[in-house]
Amino acid sequence: MIYFAADVHLGLAEGDPAEREARFVAWLRSLLHRPGTEGLYLLGDIWDFWYEYRDVIPREGVRVVAAITDLLDAGIPVYYIPGNHDVWLYSFWQDLGVNVLKQPYRVELQGKSLLLGHGDGLAPSSISYDIMLKVFHNRLCQKLFSTLHPRIAFGLAKRWSNSSRKSHSYYQFKGVDEPLYRYCLKACAERHADYCIFGHFHNAVDMPVRTGETWSGTSRLIILKDWITGGEPHAELEGGELSVFVR
Repeated sequence: MIYFAADVHLGLAEGDPAEREARFVAWLRSLLHRPGTEGLYLLGDIWDFWYEYRDVIPREGVRVVAAITDLLDAGIPVYYIPGNHDVWLYSFWQDLGVNVLKQPYRVELQGKSLLLGHGDGLAPSSISYDIMLKVFHNRLCQKLFSTLHPRIAFGLAKRWSNSSRKSHSYYQFKGVDEPLYRYCLKACAERHADYCIFGHFHNAVDMPVRTGETWSGTSRLIILKDWITGGEPHAELEGGELSVFVR
């Protein structure tokens, strides 16, 4: 069994943050006791804001860090593809033994080809959003941000995240008109992928990717639902077959 999850947004002041953390921790710990657990892929925005100073990390989700460490200690590999809220994974997770990957990431698992990522920035977006992502990933901007006291930096980030969430509380995935779908269409045409799995959009999507004149049942685009509104949204790969859970 290989598991995939995204968009937990630990620390986000929406709903019950403590309950959401406890629910995610319980799910992570359950993987230790499930027979045949082979790996876990975290597809971004696990934290609503993650920024590493040399000696400081966010206090939210400490038990999540412990649960992930328990998985690693049990010999279960953990892979982390950062999202737009947790871009800044510099060394902490790598030092623990987590494999930090860059999107788009292709991998062969259980005889199937997978294309993985968080989902933001792969396809053209608004000019303002593209500029924001470039700033987030710019090394000079990151170094300048690191000069801020953590209390100021985290305070600014939380206010920005909460205001952004309120102004964009729900996004309806546009199906075949979604830029990410068109990205997957091109990517699958260049090199076949059985499953394209992403997060970012917060609503569950499971649709075929058209790779020819007809809809192909062997290429699927999966958008994992967020954890904000409850449940244990995730996907499981077992024997090459992918199952998606939205609750």
